[in-house]
Amino acid sequence: MDITEGEDALITAIRNILMLGGVDDPVAESERILAGTRDRDLELADMWERGVSMARTRASGVPLSYVLGCQRFMGVEIEVNPGVLIPRSETELLGWEAVARLREARGGHGLGARVIDMCCGSGNLACGIAHAVPGAEIWASDLMEDCAVLTMRNAKRLGLGSRIHVAAGDLFEPLAVMGASGCDVIVCNPPYISSHRLNRDRQDLLNHEPRQAFDGGPYGLSIYQRLVHDAASFLLTGGWLLLELGVGQAASLDLLLQRSGYYDHIELVPDPQGEARVAAARRGPLVTGGH
Repeated sequence: MDITEGEDALITAIRNILMLGGVDDPVAESERILAGTRDRDLELADMWERGVSMARTRASGVPLSYVLGCQRFMGVEIEVNPGVLIPRSETELLGWEAVARLREARGGHGLGARVIDMCCGSGNLACGIAHAVPGAEIWASDLMEDCAVLTMRNAKRLGLGSRIHVAAGDLFEPLAVMGASGCDVIVCNPPYISSHRLNRDRQDLLNHEPRQAFDGGPYGLSIYQRLVHDAASFLLTGGWLLLELGVGQAASLDLLLQRSGYYDHIELVPDPQGEARVAAARRGPLVTGGH
């Protein structure tokens, strides 16, 4: 059997395993799994062993991104692993909003732009923004050490390590000693699903991904209250705080941002379905004796 015949037989075997496992799109996913075996430059017998193993893992319910070890985001390939949230396509809306505002403020290359990626996870936003805005310097932070390590690994693998600085700690705490101030943009995709929903109708999210990446407290708003307050001192006047939000949270976030007194203009950015998924708040002028 030549390599072409072998690959044809392998992709059929992979597709059958995925179909039996109830995978929604076995044709597309079998092609991605086969491509994943090619990337490792394996002999045909080893391709079969690895491809079938990957297909069985996927058929058991493990997300495809974990099976492949990567997820494409904003035009770059992000390494992912169990224990770190898989980047979602809807989060690209947040990333491209950041890119647009950086280019508007600093020009096409974003020369001199300063960005914070809070709750960075795998570093998908930090790397996506750095790739799209070659003049930007980015500070990324996450409470989980595993996330910080993975973010740095992704940054270095993509050739962005000199412009992405990574720390582990509680929100802005580790960034205060790293000189991450005077920023044009702060982006954050925080945990925003309520604890109640995670324990009931969204429990499926916890089958393979970490709870701390989703759990936003009793109302899904716990971390936003701190972010809205703490981010202000890290932004330039006229800089933007960009937050991903859950479906139905727009009114609550809008009110929270308005009441803070730090922001003089607030926008709610819709996704293609018309649902507000990003809140954009512009830092207002500093007022002596106030905010």
